[in-house]
Amino acid sequence: MTDQVERFDRFAAGYAEWWAPVLAPAVEDLLDDLGPAIDGVTDVVDIGTGTGQLALGALERWPHLSAVGVDPSSEMGAVADAEADRRLAGPLRSRFRSVVAFADALPFDDSAFDLAVSSFVFQLVPRRARALREARRVLRPGGTLSYVTWLRDDRVFPPDRVFDAVLDDFGFDPARDEPRPGDIPSVERAAGELRHAGFGSVVARRGLIEHGFTVDGYIAFMTEFDEESLFAEVEPDVRRSMIERLRRDIARLTPDELTMRFPIVFATGRRTG
Repeated sequence: MTDQVERFDRFAAGYAEWWAPVLAPAVEDLLDDLGPAIDGVTDVVDIGTGTGQLALGALERWPHLSAVGVDPSSEMGAVADAEADRRLAGPLRSRFRSVVAFADALPFDDSAFDLAVSSFVFQLVPRRARALREARRVLRPGGTLSYVTWLRDDRVFPPDRVFDAVLDDFGFDPARDEPRPGDIPSVERAAGELRHAGFGSVVARRGLIEHGFTVDGYIAFMTEFDEESLFAEVEPDVRRSMIERLRRDIARLTPDELTMRFPIVFATGRRTG
């Protein structure tokens, strides 16, 4: 888990620019789902807040809320605070704060919040069952946990396959196709885990992340964010050659092949006692 935190510390600065736009439609869908549950809600905890995308979106929609963004990465918390400075004006800014903590050991009293939310985090938590129980613990009776995360899937995004081939040809180990054991196996499993953690009124549904890249947009995403450290270490002439080869080979893909599509799951449960 320490290695994972260090990884998020390293790319925190680029996350809001490069990865948040990919996730944005799913975050908006989750906020849409929350609409009927907002009446009477004042205190929200965003578990694994990252750059604050979900918590800040909630505050912009419902400015009467107060939100705490929890993340084990202090650098992510710093970016979330900076995003709050940028996006929240006047008194609304005081309604968001970040806290450094792990999802399975939340530093809050029992029944501290009306609503718990999370986006693309529970697949990363080594002890998800414990994290779900922690979310339930900090909710008041009748409070809701609502999250979105990845469903397990073995599809490979075609540009990633091209990227791997270019790395291999230039003598670098491909970094794609790593197993993701934390992704949730099915919608039914997501619902069952919530029930096992003590939630009632459980609802889970399948969704889809769909994001179209341009050739240059994908190359920028990989070289300036996802594999930035690799490209920063290679000699300038090698970097130029790699990018030229990437541009040539990725340009052969169709727009459909340049559209990333991966399944996700939305899950909601209510603390009943």
